Amino acid sequence: MSRVAIVTDSTADIAPEVAAAAGLRVVPLYVRFGAEEFQVGVDLSTEQFWARMLAPDAPFPSTAAPSPGTFRETFEGLFAEGADAIVCPTIGSKLSATFQSATLAAQALPGREIHVIDTMSTSMSTGIPALLAAEMATAGVAAAEIAAAVVARLPDVDLYVAIDTLEYLRKGGRMSAARTAIGTVLSVKPIITVVDGLVTMAEKPRTRAKARERVLELISERPIERLAIIHTPTSPREEVEAFRDALVSRIPGGVDPANVSIGLLGASTGPHLGPGLMGAAFMRRH
Repeated sequence: MSRVAIVTDSTADIAPEVAAAAGLRVVPLYVRFGAEEFQVGVDLSTEQFWARMLAPDAPFPSTAAPSPGTFRETFEGLFAEGADAIVCPTIGSKLSATFQSATLAAQALPGREIHVIDTMSTSMSTGIPALLAAEMATAGVAAAEIAAAVVARLPDVDLYVAIDTLEYLRKGGRMSAARTAIGTVLSVKPIITVVDGLVTMAEKPRTRAKARERVLELISERPIERLAIIHTPTSPREEVEAFRDALVSRIPGGVDPANVSIGLLGASTGPHLGPGLMGAAFMRRH
């Protein structure tokens, strides 16, 4: 039986212990605070990122994609460890150069079986497909079959989060000033999703409570098989758990508790969405 290795990038917001348990290899993006640069998850944990992000007078952080060389080094290392093939779901190609870097690295290794997948999303809506791939690899499924199955399930994966402001998206260049209509939405609590690989404002409720209630409604419209609650440290744990419980109670047919997770928005995506976020990525049932 061939051994298939699964690689993703740090925008997937998969906790280190979850990635290790799943056998996932995570390629880090870079985050910069002024002149200081860190590799996400290597020399800057999610908790350390948010401590810096929320510090008074902290410089606005920026992110950068891994180089093709970093991906190639990861791929070569996995082959050296005994992998026969690699499947690599990444953040959407319209949101980051990460997919391009992984593709170039794969092209630089002719004769090796490497499937790079553009998830056309970010955060746990990249993480969920990566975890699905890891489960299939553990079950002994061939790489081409894993890649095809993941691509087939991408339309079932979605993301809705309520944020406090669009300012971080605008500053980070992930949503244009024209698209955000920033002058008209300063007093709203936008609901963000990803459509056709681009960050989009789905709705713009006036209060945080209304925004979170609407997120609950949007996510629970159809049956769900996998659910990943995403939040920032500005929300107390009991508030996050209450949000999870409210959401799970509304999902038609329920959802297996083993397929429900709670995690912090990570350092690769946090600079673009900012603090005060609450929502979820999810995979609908077929």
